[in-house]
Amino acid sequence: MNHFVLMRELEAEVRTKWRGLVSEQTQSGQSAAKFCRERGLRVWQFYDWKKRLAEGEAPKFVSVEVKPTDLEVSSSAPGDRAIEIRLRRGRSLVVEPGFDASHLRSLLAVLESEG
Repeated sequence: MNHFVLMRELEAEVRTKWRGLVSEQTQSGQSAAKFCRERGLRVWQFYDWKKRLAEGEAPKFVSVEVKPTDLEVSSSAPGDRAIEIRLRRGRSLVVEPGFDASHLRSLLAVLESEG
């Protein structure tokens, strides 16, 4: 693999990490300063990435395929079903009804940034 490809992959991983952190801070309701302090982040760097992501992010679409599953899900309402999210490198997550969106965003950011 050439140097350019490796740099692009590294840049994508860093972007994914910061996208997850910005999303987590937004969902937490904490001020950016408190959020960064608790995680050992530099607040100026956080704001820099927040601005970069806001300016450079175009909406992205993800292919979704609905398949029947053998997973039994107990639900309180008819029609509530688990969702399988397929990630890169063959990984997948099964998300059941009532999940915490903030927690899921954080988990996805970590999983997508791992090599």
